[in-house]
Amino acid sequence: MAIFVTSDAHGHVRALDQALELASPSTDDTIYVLGDMTDRGPDPMGVVKLVRSLPNARVLMGNHERMLLDVLNETGDFDSFTWSLNGGLTTATGLDSLPHEEFIDTLDWIGSLPLFDIVHTDERTWILVHAGIDALEARAYLATAGVDVSDGAGAAAATEEVLRAMMEQQDPETLLWTRAEFWGAPTGLVGADGSGPVVVAGHTPSIYIARYADLPDSDGVTAEGLGRIVHVGAREATGGVADRIDIDCSAAAGAGQGRVGVMRLDDGEMFYATIKSGE
Repeated sequence: MAIFVTSDAHGHVRALDQALELASPSTDDTIYVLGDMTDRGPDPMGVVKLVRSLPNARVLMGNHERMLLDVLNETGDFDSFTWSLNGGLTTATGLDSLPHEEFIDTLDWIGSLPLFDIVHTDERTWILVHAGIDALEARAYLATAGVDVSDGAGAAAATEEVLRAMMEQQDPETLLWTRAEFWGAPTGLVGADGSGPVVVAGHTPSIYIARYADLPDSDGVTAEGLGRIVHVGAREATGGVADRIDIDCSAAAGAGQGRVGVMRLDDGEMFYATIKSGE
Protein backbone atom coordinates (compact mmCIF):
# COMPACT_ATOMS: atom_id res chain seq x y z
CA MET A 1 0.00 0.00 0.00
CA ALA A 2 2.36 2.67 -1.29
CA ILE A 3 1.75 6.41 -1.61
CA PHE A 4 2.51 8.20 -4.89
CA VAL A 5 2.50 11.97 -5.43
CA THR A 6 2.34 14.06 -8.60
CA SER A 7 1.38 17.62 -9.47
CA ASP A 8 1.04 20.33 -12.12
CA ALA A 9 0.25 18.26 -15.20
CA HIS A 10 -1.31 21.42 -16.70
CA GLY A 11 -3.34 19.78 -19.44
CA HIS A 12 -0.66 17.32 -20.58
CA VAL A 13 -2.70 14.16 -20.21
CA ARG A 14 -0.46 11.88 -22.29
CA ALA A 15 2.61 12.63 -20.17
CA LEU A 16 0.65 12.16 -16.95
CA ASP A 17 -0.70 8.85 -18.20
CA GLN A 18 2.79 7.70 -19.21
CA ALA A 19 4.33 8.75 -15.88
CA LEU A 20 1.65 6.84 -13.99
CA GLU A 21 2.17 3.83 -16.20
CA LEU A 22 5.88 3.88 -15.33
CA ALA A 23 5.10 4.21 -11.62
CA SER A 24 2.65 1.30 -11.90
CA PRO A 25 0.62 1.89 -8.72
CA SER A 26 -1.53 -1.04 -7.71
CA THR A 27 -5.21 -0.76 -6.84
CA ASP A 28 -4.17 -0.86 -3.17
CA ASP A 29 -1.87 2.15 -3.53
CA THR A 30 -2.89 5.80 -3.16
CA ILE A 31 -2.09 8.51 -5.71
CA TYR A 32 -2.07 12.12 -4.54
CA VAL A 33 -2.47 14.82 -7.19
CA LEU A 34 -1.49 18.20 -5.77
CA GLY A 35 -3.49 20.40 -8.11
CA ASP A 36 -2.97 22.40 -11.32
CA MET A 37 -4.50 19.80 -13.57
CA THR A 38 -5.91 22.60 -15.70
CA ASP A 39 -4.74 25.41 -18.04
CA ARG A 40 -1.78 25.83 -20.41
CA GLY A 41 -1.56 22.34 -21.97
CA PRO A 42 -3.77 21.02 -24.79
CA ASP A 43 -6.19 18.81 -22.83
CA PRO A 44 -7.00 19.96 -19.28
CA MET A 45 -10.33 18.11 -19.23
CA GLY A 46 -8.49 14.97 -20.29
CA VAL A 47 -6.27 15.35 -17.23
CA VAL A 48 -9.30 15.86 -14.99
CA LYS A 49 -11.03 12.78 -16.42
CA LEU A 50 -7.89 10.66 -16.05
CA VAL A 51 -7.35 11.75 -12.45
CA ARG A 52 -10.98 11.09 -11.56
CA SER A 53 -10.74 7.61 -13.06
CA LEU A 54 -7.77 6.56 -10.92
CA PRO A 55 -8.52 4.11 -8.11
CA ASN A 56 -7.70 5.53 -4.68
CA ALA A 57 -6.79 8.96 -6.05
CA ARG A 58 -6.74 11.90 -3.64
CA VAL A 59 -6.74 15.30 -5.30
CA LEU A 60 -5.91 18.74 -3.89
CA MET A 61 -6.83 22.12 -5.29
CA GLY A 62 -4.20 24.16 -7.10
CA ASN A 63 -4.14 27.88 -7.79
CA HIS A 64 -5.26 27.26 -11.38
CA GLU A 65 -8.34 25.35 -10.22
CA ARG A 66 -9.05 28.20 -7.80
CA MET A 67 -8.65 30.72 -10.60
CA LEU A 68 -11.07 28.75 -12.77
CA LEU A 69 -13.71 28.74 -10.04
CA ASP A 70 -13.23 32.43 -9.30
CA VAL A 71 -13.69 33.37 -12.96
CA LEU A 72 -16.74 31.19 -13.54
CA ASN A 73 -18.34 32.25 -10.26
CA GLU A 74 -17.28 35.88 -10.79
CA THR A 75 -15.61 35.99 -7.40
CA GLY A 76 -12.07 36.73 -6.24
CA ASP A 77 -9.45 38.87 -7.93
CA PHE A 78 -9.38 37.22 -11.35
CA ASP A 79 -11.23 37.91 -14.57
CA SER A 80 -11.39 36.03 -17.86
CA PHE A 81 -8.56 38.13 -19.34
CA THR A 82 -6.23 37.30 -16.44
CA TRP A 83 -7.25 33.65 -16.66
CA SER A 84 -6.52 33.67 -20.40
CA LEU A 85 -3.06 35.14 -19.76
CA ASN A 86 -2.45 32.25 -17.36
CA GLY A 87 -3.34 29.62 -19.95
CA GLY A 88 -7.05 29.33 -19.26
CA LEU A 89 -8.19 29.23 -22.89
CA THR A 90 -7.59 25.49 -23.26
CA THR A 91 -9.55 24.82 -20.08
CA ALA A 92 -12.42 27.07 -21.17
CA THR A 93 -12.55 25.31 -24.53
CA GLY A 94 -12.59 21.90 -22.88
CA LEU A 95 -15.31 22.89 -20.45
CA ASP A 96 -17.45 24.33 -23.24
CA SER A 97 -17.33 20.98 -25.05
CA LEU A 98 -18.80 19.09 -22.10
CA PRO A 99 -22.48 18.15 -21.90
CA HIS A 100 -24.27 20.36 -19.38
CA GLU A 101 -24.58 17.72 -16.65
CA GLU A 102 -20.92 16.77 -16.97
CA PHE A 103 -19.96 20.46 -16.94
CA ILE A 104 -21.82 21.00 -13.66
CA ASP A 105 -20.47 17.76 -12.15
CA THR A 106 -16.90 18.71 -13.07
CA LEU A 107 -17.19 22.17 -11.49
CA ASP A 108 -18.80 20.72 -8.36
CA TRP A 109 -15.98 18.21 -8.05
CA ILE A 110 -13.28 20.85 -8.51
CA GLY A 111 -15.01 23.09 -5.99
CA SER A 112 -14.95 20.31 -3.39
CA LEU A 113 -11.18 19.74 -3.55
CA PRO A 114 -9.31 20.22 -0.25
CA LEU A 115 -6.24 22.43 0.17
CA PHE A 116 -3.95 19.96 1.95
CA ASP A 117 -3.56 16.48 3.37
CA ILE A 118 -1.38 14.70 5.92
CA VAL A 119 -0.12 11.21 5.06
CA HIS A 120 2.19 8.68 6.67
CA THR A 121 4.68 6.15 5.42
CA ASP A 122 6.57 3.73 7.62
CA GLU A 123 9.32 6.19 8.48
CA ARG A 124 7.82 9.65 8.04
CA THR A 125 4.86 12.01 8.07
CA TRP A 126 4.28 14.13 4.97
CA ILE A 127 2.39 17.39 4.55
CA LEU A 128 0.97 17.58 1.02
CA VAL A 129 -0.09 20.95 -0.39
CA HIS A 130 -0.14 22.68 -3.75
CA ALA A 131 2.28 25.59 -3.23
CA GLY A 132 3.74 25.44 0.27
CA ILE A 133 3.12 26.70 3.80
CA ASP A 134 3.83 29.70 6.02
CA ALA A 135 6.44 28.01 8.19
CA LEU A 136 6.56 30.81 10.78
CA GLU A 137 2.80 30.57 11.30
CA ALA A 138 3.05 26.79 11.44
CA ARG A 139 5.68 26.84 14.15
CA ALA A 140 3.75 29.47 16.12
CA TYR A 141 0.66 27.27 16.08
CA LEU A 142 2.63 24.23 17.18
CA ALA A 143 4.04 26.19 20.11
CA THR A 144 0.52 27.09 21.26
CA ALA A 145 -0.44 23.41 20.92
CA GLY A 146 2.39 22.35 23.21
CA VAL A 147 4.81 21.09 20.54
CA ASP A 148 8.22 22.64 21.14
CA VAL A 149 10.01 23.02 17.80
CA SER A 150 12.79 25.25 19.13
CA ASP A 151 16.49 24.39 19.24
CA GLY A 152 16.28 21.87 16.42
CA ALA A 153 13.59 19.73 18.04
CA GLY A 154 11.44 19.55 14.91
CA ALA A 155 7.80 18.54 14.92
CA ALA A 156 8.06 14.76 15.10
CA ALA A 157 6.08 14.85 18.35
CA ALA A 158 3.09 16.51 16.69
CA THR A 159 0.13 14.22 16.23
CA GLU A 160 -1.81 14.10 12.98
CA GLU A 161 -4.66 15.90 14.72
CA VAL A 162 -2.35 18.75 15.70
CA LEU A 163 -0.80 18.94 12.23
CA ARG A 164 -4.23 19.09 10.61
CA ALA A 165 -5.29 21.85 12.98
CA MET A 166 -2.04 23.66 12.17
CA MET A 167 -2.80 23.46 8.46
CA GLU A 168 -6.39 24.60 8.94
CA GLN A 169 -5.00 27.82 10.40
CA GLN A 170 -2.96 28.55 7.28
CA ASP A 171 -4.12 31.24 4.86
CA PRO A 172 -5.58 29.51 1.77
CA GLU A 173 -3.80 32.07 -0.42
CA THR A 174 -0.49 30.87 1.01
CA LEU A 175 -1.30 27.22 0.41
CA LEU A 176 -2.19 27.99 -3.22
CA TRP A 177 0.28 30.72 -4.20
CA THR A 178 3.37 30.94 -1.95
CA ARG A 179 6.74 30.63 -3.62
CA ALA A 180 9.90 32.45 -2.49
CA GLU A 181 8.87 32.67 1.15
CA PHE A 182 8.35 28.91 1.36
CA TRP A 183 11.25 27.64 -0.72
CA GLY A 184 13.72 30.20 0.62
CA ALA A 185 13.89 29.15 4.29
CA PRO A 186 13.73 25.97 6.40
CA THR A 187 10.34 24.95 7.74
CA GLY A 188 11.72 24.07 11.16
CA LEU A 189 9.53 20.96 11.16
CA VAL A 190 12.37 18.47 10.61
CA GLY A 191 14.65 18.13 13.60
CA ALA A 192 18.39 17.70 13.93
CA ASP A 193 17.88 13.94 14.17
CA GLY A 194 16.20 13.94 10.74
CA SER A 195 12.73 13.18 12.08
CA GLY A 196 9.62 15.27 11.53
CA PRO A 197 7.17 16.06 8.72
CA VAL A 198 8.42 16.93 5.24
CA VAL A 199 6.37 19.26 3.04
CA VAL A 200 5.76 18.12 -0.56
CA ALA A 201 4.49 20.78 -2.95
CA GLY A 202 4.25 21.71 -6.60
CA HIS A 203 3.35 25.13 -8.08
CA THR A 204 6.95 26.30 -8.64
CA PRO A 205 8.29 24.82 -11.90
CA SER A 206 11.57 23.11 -11.14
CA ILE A 207 13.32 24.93 -13.99
CA TYR A 208 12.94 28.07 -11.84
CA ILE A 209 13.49 26.56 -8.39
CA ALA A 210 17.09 27.80 -8.13
CA ARG A 211 15.74 31.37 -8.08
CA TYR A 212 13.89 30.72 -4.84
CA ALA A 213 15.22 27.74 -2.92
CA ASP A 214 17.86 27.50 -0.25
CA LEU A 215 19.99 24.37 -0.62
CA PRO A 216 18.25 22.63 -3.55
CA ASP A 217 19.84 19.32 -4.47
CA SER A 218 20.00 20.48 -8.11
CA ASP A 219 19.21 23.52 -10.25
CA GLY A 220 15.96 21.81 -11.21
CA VAL A 221 16.89 20.58 -14.67
CA THR A 222 18.54 17.52 -16.14
CA ALA A 223 21.57 17.65 -18.41
CA GLU A 224 19.08 17.77 -21.29
CA GLY A 225 17.30 20.79 -19.78
CA LEU A 226 14.23 18.90 -18.61
CA GLY A 227 12.39 19.53 -15.35
CA ARG A 228 12.93 17.17 -12.42
CA ILE A 229 11.86 16.61 -8.82
CA VAL A 230 13.98 18.69 -6.44
CA HIS A 231 14.75 18.07 -2.77
CA VAL A 232 15.33 21.28 -0.83
CA GLY A 233 16.89 22.20 2.50
CA ALA A 234 19.01 19.22 3.54
CA ARG A 235 21.45 20.54 6.14
CA GLU A 236 23.04 19.65 9.47
CA ALA A 237 20.08 21.17 11.33
CA THR A 238 17.76 18.67 9.62
CA GLY A 239 20.01 15.67 10.03
CA GLY A 240 20.78 15.84 6.30
CA VAL A 241 17.09 15.42 5.38
CA ALA A 242 15.42 17.69 2.82
CA ASP A 243 12.48 19.35 4.59
CA ARG A 244 10.78 20.41 1.31
CA ILE A 245 10.30 18.61 -2.01
CA ASP A 246 9.22 20.28 -5.25
CA ILE A 247 7.45 17.86 -7.59
CA ASP A 248 6.45 20.38 -10.29
CA CYS A 249 8.57 19.12 -13.18
CA SER A 250 7.73 22.10 -15.39
CA ALA A 251 4.98 20.57 -17.51
CA ALA A 252 3.65 24.09 -18.03
CA ALA A 253 6.75 24.81 -20.14
CA GLY A 254 5.64 22.22 -22.68
CA ALA A 255 7.88 20.30 -25.06
CA GLY A 256 11.61 20.90 -24.72
CA GLN A 257 11.64 21.46 -20.97
CA GLY A 258 8.49 20.01 -19.47
CA ARG A 259 7.98 16.66 -17.81
CA VAL A 260 5.42 15.15 -15.47
CA GLY A 261 6.97 13.54 -12.43
CA VAL A 262 5.61 10.98 -9.99
CA MET A 263 7.29 10.20 -6.67
CA ARG A 264 6.72 7.19 -4.44
CA LEU A 265 7.02 8.53 -0.92
CA ASP A 266 7.73 5.15 0.65
CA ASP A 267 11.18 4.83 -0.90
CA GLY A 268 11.75 8.05 -2.86
CA GLU A 269 11.63 6.39 -6.28
CA MET A 270 10.89 8.87 -9.08
CA PHE A 271 9.23 8.33 -12.45
CA TYR A 272 9.13 10.78 -15.35
CA ALA A 273 7.40 11.25 -18.69
CA THR A 274 8.65 13.89 -21.11
CA ILE A 275 6.17 16.14 -22.86
CA LYS A 276 6.42 15.82 -26.62
CA SER A 277 5.56 18.38 -29.27
CA GLY A 278 1.79 18.72 -29.66
CA GLU A 279 1.09 16.85 -26.43
